[in-house]
Amino acid sequence: MSAHKRTGKIAGLALSNLFKKPDTVAYPANKVGLSPDIRGLLSFDKEQCIGCHACMRDCPTGAITIEKIGEKQFRALFDKGKCVYCGQCVDSCNKGALGYTPEFELAGLQRDDMRIELDKSTAGS
Repeated sequence: MSAHKRTGKIAGLALSNLFKKPDTVAYPANKVGLSPDIRGLLSFDKEQCIGCHACMRDCPTGAITIEKIGEKQFRALFDKGKCVYCGQCVDSCNKGALGYTPEFELAGLQRDDMRIELDKSTAGS
């Protein structure tokens, strides 16, 4: 194929795209609908946790830590910066103590901002 024919194809493609609606959205001014299956920030139900540490063992990045705080009481410490949101910890929890929230805007300015304690309503932390 000659260079002239390729230039013609590119010009035609460029002109046809000139009049198409963009595929992108002016985020965050315009929000888009999210799938209900989104893997957002984790939630933790301390009433359900038995401290088996299956979530900790199965987390490929070590983003979650379960600590004992009392007799049959546990807390979950989570590092948003380490997590790859693969969902392995949620899948590994046989008691349903871990779940997902729709919270997905998880950036922080400091490393310490990324380390949080999870609870049932962690969204918005």
